[in-house]
Amino acid sequence: MAFAGFPSRLPQVGTTIFTVMSRLAAAHGAINLSQGFPDFSPPPRLAERVAHHMAAGGNQYAPMAGALPLREAIAEKVAALYGARYDVEAEITVTAGATQGIFTAIAACVRPGDEVIVFAPVYDSYVPAIELNGGKAVFATLRFPDYLPDWDEVRALINPRTRLIVINTPHNPSGAVWSAADLAALEALVRDSGIVVLADEVHEHMVFDGARHESVARYPALAERSFVVSSFGKTYHITGWKIAYCLAPRELMAEFRKAHQFIVFAVNHPAQLALADFMREDPGFAAALADFYRGKRDFLRAQLAGSRFELLPCAGTYFQLARYAAISAEPDTAFAQRLTREHGVATIPVSVFYPGGDDHRVVRFCFAKNEATLAAAGERLRAL
Repeated sequence: MAFAGFPSRLPQVGTTIFTVMSRLAAAHGAINLSQGFPDFSPPPRLAERVAHHMAAGGNQYAPMAGALPLREAIAEKVAALYGARYDVEAEITVTAGATQGIFTAIAACVRPGDEVIVFAPVYDSYVPAIELNGGKAVFATLRFPDYLPDWDEVRALINPRTRLIVINTPHNPSGAVWSAADLAALEALVRDSGIVVLADEVHEHMVFDGARHESVARYPALAERSFVVSSFGKTYHITGWKIAYCLAPRELMAEFRKAHQFIVFAVNHPAQLALADFMREDPGFAAALADFYRGKRDFLRAQLAGSRFELLPCAGTYFQLARYAAISAEPDTAFAQRLTREHGVATIPVSVFYPGGDDHRVVRFCFAKNEATLAAAGERLRAL
């Protein structure tokens, strides 16, 4: 083949673990608690509004920055939740999913030789995006088993080459939620520096037990140097629609849009208009999401109460971590694969989120599922 020796830009990267485990689940007829997507439908009204806008002619390119009604709805939501005022014309951009938003923010500000601090366990799209743009990922560690940052470690990693710090709260894969003290520590570290912050907040509405999501947008000294990415897919059970948004001060957003227009240009127009309608018609939907998913978390934890899994705390997201040391001494990747093949439940091994494959014998279950799905999985897992 003519291109057999073509040099790879990402020589260490293979097929994502989410694809691998979902494919294995399908091959063995397993219950798929691996990939983070619901097995239930979005609000029917959303589909109705998409059909309406398709019939009404909203089928051509949306504005590059996003449909104006949706950007206006986003601005109203962010102001109501976090007291932050983002300019609709210059500081909000609709993206083709959060992954594209994150990639575009990195492309906008990372240059060859720049360093980007990320926190391990780290969501799998961050490091390839950094490397594709010529940067170097530098890893801080979220302490096991609470998965919270050590700010002294982060301080020691900062140097003149540090361009960007990527944070993720509520955190995937751990379900940890950062506190106001964590945001204050971050703010102190980047103050009077040229460091930009990229905040992945796609699970912003999934914070449990009375806690508050500490968005970067709440903190003016952080917001003025930050990209903030959130996801309609996570909030409205429409992960397949791939629609999200990015907030940033106008100087950063101007650079973001320079890249955005050549990466994706515009996002599905009738779906954007439908989301704008729904956000205004039912503002309580997002507000109720924390209780909705807390109930699913508690249901799954109850299903696993009679098992030999050790459940770790879950303060947010729709992921539950569990140690399996009482069941097996296998590495987590081998255990997850065997669990899928032999016991019919697919999960994600957490070691894949570490650069060195750190293995604490922990797997991740997704509980964004119907209770019947979770109950069936629980029956199988209790039998181990």
